[in-house]
Amino acid sequence: MAYIDFASEQDQLLSPAPRHDPVPVDAPATQLSALEWSVVAIARNDRLSSLREPSRLSVAMGGLFGARHNPRLADPRLEALRRMAVLSWHHGYTVPTSALTAFTDAGFTIAQYETLMASIASSRLTRKPQA
Repeated sequence: MAYIDFASEQDQLLSPAPRHDPVPVDAPATQLSALEWSVVAIARNDRLSSLREPSRLSVAMGGLFGARHNPRLADPRLEALRRMAVLSWHHGYTVPTSALTAFTDAGFTIAQYETLMASIASSRLTRKPQA
């Protein structure tokens, strides 16, 4: 009587399919660093108004009554990431082309942008509506 090992075939069926990424191995990383992810998490609570330059009246009122918290970051690369994250948290995938250009000009890749957007989109889906 012949013996057929179905267990090994079942293991092959359950194993994940091999990945065929279109991105070459020597391409820049698609992941963000821990610091960059923390910037994205902090940007979740920033308002869209944090993207605008403060007006003269706002600066004067801040001098009179005490300065307000400035969410802008000193590092231009991280500030570009924060700005993209704020736009993404509020508008999803519909961000201006100029913001995407500023994001890539800061040294980020389109693959990192897609990783960022996928993460924010999944978090927006699981976010509970505020009452």
